[in-house]
Amino acid sequence: MGFSNHTVVGVLSDSHGQCARVRVAIELLRARGASLFLHLGDVGDGVLDELAGFDCHLVFGNCDDPRSLDQYARDIGLHVHHPGGIVDIDGKRVGFTHGHLVEELERLFVSRVDYILHGHTHERSDAMVDGIRVINPGALHRARPLTVALFTPATGCIESIVVT
Repeated sequence: MGFSNHTVVGVLSDSHGQCARVRVAIELLRARGASLFLHLGDVGDGVLDELAGFDCHLVFGNCDDPRSLDQYARDIGLHVHHPGGIVDIDGKRVGFTHGHLVEELERLFVSRVDYILHGHTHERSDAMVDGIRVINPGALHRARPLTVALFTPATGCIESIVVT
């Protein structure tokens, strides 16, 4: 079997300042081939530094203060798309937001992206909604188990990874 050139995305959400867990999650995702990262909000204090140096796109959540985090995130090379964004990955349009702003979710649905990724609920999910695949990777805080996701947009493959 040959190797694919498809981009593998590490998807994290709801880390709520749990820097050590984020560090472990990134190591697990990188070991499985992730070269791009999406953080879906409720980042928390200190976590931006854990994401620095990686190709990382992020939004902020209802527990984050974008006024204090936005400029710092940009200064350390992170791609901020608050309150939501769309990135093209291997010909697929991936929309993402934290999930607490109904109008932002509606904007992504209207944009007819291939995928919508969100956090906020601290529960893993993967469902088709109005012809769009909607994915929540779970959370790195206040969730059992603690999870992130390995996602390959080109193939639609998603794998939940437990972070211990």
